[in-house]
Amino acid sequence: MKEITLSLALVLLVPALAPAAERPDLICSEFIYDAAPFPSCHATTIAETKGTLVAAWFGGTREGDPDVAIWASRHETDGWTPPTEVANGVQPDGARHPCWNPVLFQPKDGPLLLFYKVGPSPNRWWGMLRTSNDGGNTWGDARRLPDGVLGPIKNKPVQLPDGSLLCPSSTETDEKPSKWRVHFERTPDLGKSWTRVEPPAGEPINAIQPSILLHPGGTLQALGRTREKRLFETWSKNGGQSWGPLALTPLPNPNSGTDALTLRDGRHLLVYNHTPRGRSPLNLAISTDGQSWQAALVLEDEPKAEFSYPAIFQTADGLVHITYTWKRQKVRHVVLDPTKLSPRSMPNGEWPPMALVQSGR
Repeated sequence: MKEITLSLALVLLVPALAPAAERPDLICSEFIYDAAPFPSCHATTIAETKGTLVAAWFGGTREGDPDVAIWASRHETDGWTPPTEVANGVQPDGARHPCWNPVLFQPKDGPLLLFYKVGPSPNRWWGMLRTSNDGGNTWGDARRLPDGVLGPIKNKPVQLPDGSLLCPSSTETDEKPSKWRVHFERTPDLGKSWTRVEPPAGEPINAIQPSILLHPGGTLQALGRTREKRLFETWSKNGGQSWGPLALTPLPNPNSGTDALTLRDGRHLLVYNHTPRGRSPLNLAISTDGQSWQAALVLEDEPKAEFSYPAIFQTADGLVHITYTWKRQKVRHVVLDPTKLSPRSMPNGEWPPMALVQSGR
């Protein structure tokens, strides 16, 4: 059994979790854990390293409490390991601050990276980094990023052709209401040195938590969360060295986190709440150009419930993995075959009637 590959191990879970005959695009839907030493969780992330899936999130009494730490789980041949605390906000003087928004990333060469934030609130937090050389089994010492550097604020970096990491980031001020601003941080040496670039001032859009999509010829697109009830986007024509002004897209956003991914076949996937208010439903859309989007899946849809802060990733076998917060109680993991998605148009931006992935579970 130890020789079973990750994708085959996941397929073995299908009969109990999601009948493939009913949804050929859906391979697996499961909770990463059933019980944990914390009551509340949020802000998932997922990566593949050394042939193994690793997921992380923050968990504690509730978001913002000092006991909130970063927890992680690895997918092994018999399923996910129990959640393990891999970082906390205990300071040298004994004070403790909450942890926030972990981001896992495996560069082409080097250790698995775990970025996260520590601090009393999003307008006062700072960036942290830990690394693992053994697929997330053990972790090196926590290292604080330089002042003014936060690292990827919620969603994964992209690795550019020169090997540098481009991290989508953002800030929130302590004004009331807080001003939200998007920026990008580049590191050529896996977190040792950094440069920062900001889109030019334009229409005053309060935006945070971008994701980066890859287009031909070094063109990049970032899109994400706003307070304006629609997703924002900004474009770079030079590999992220500079960016255009932010603009609102037609897609709705209820002031909730999103994530996006460019597949190896060039198509783009976006996980988000297709609603101007609330955090249900949770949807997957697909596009060939990053501008015209089609409906692909409804992952969750339950009135007044919360399904939020998704992460999306494509593994070496071509499958797509999505994790997200399930009612602030658990972490849901969904595996899809992107070659079998059946997109449908969204006339006037309205989500069409579609079967629900989680129906009956």
